[in-house]
Amino acid sequence: MADLDEAELVRRVADGDRAAFDELYRRTSPWLTVRLRRRCADDDVIADVLQETYLAVWRAAGSYTGAVTGGSAVGWLWKIAANRLVDALRRRARQERVPAIALAERTAPAAEDEVMASRIDQDLEQALLRLPPELRQVLQAMVLDGLSVRQTSVLLSMPEGTVKTRARRARIALREALS
Repeated sequence: MADLDEAELVRRVADGDRAAFDELYRRTSPWLTVRLRRRCADDDVIADVLQETYLAVWRAAGSYTGAVTGGSAVGWLWKIAANRLVDALRRRARQERVPAIALAERTAPAAEDEVMASRIDQDLEQALLRLPPELRQVLQAMVLDGLSVRQTSVLLSMPEGTVKTRARRARIALREALS
């Protein structure tokens, strides 16, 4: 197994090869942990994200098409982990929001403030949903996942210039939709 690259390991995992999965985990989990820690300091969240990531890899290894698209297996793995981290952080934010709402009810904020906050959230969500998928992907990688242009380029298997162009187009479209 030591002489196989990560893409071949993923292909073998897709065939149900447990040894290939173990080798992929051994090679990539330390690196993945470091990258996740750069974005989140909570070790419990990182542990959950790692578990969810490798569970997703085990279940969805057959969907890896790196040989066809030119994307690396490590980039594919990072994309899964980054999406799981965003999901975990959103869950945590929702859980923390519930006590904040209860506290806010005691301080009785102005109804106008609540309406405005909810309207801004809805407008932003709608603007994001109206973006073409290729723009939304770049925006998610760079803004939500905190990736650089180069990292986004590797993750999405596209030239850096294309990443920059799509990021700019996405920002312009959001600005126009929200103004």
